[in-house]
Amino acid sequence: MANLTVTIDDDLLRRARSRAIGNDTSVNALIREFLENYVGSELDDIRSEFLDHAAEHAGASGAGGRSWRRDDLHDR
Repeated sequence: MANLTVTIDDDLLRRARSRAIGNDTSVNALIREFLENYVGSELDDIRSEFLDHAAEHAGASGAGGRSWRRDDLHDR
């Protein structure tokens, strides 16, 4: 795991530590959680965009898409 140095106003850090202690956590854990949510939401946006794009095309499965029968796929 990597270390990161961040410059934060002394008063802001003091208040963040105080609030974190009150929530039984640490400033480090709060920053890690924020970054995980930040990156995760970006991945969710990409995933949603991909699914929207796939649904717009005729080759999509589901309503109005191709319907395959087993015999069609396994032509002998």
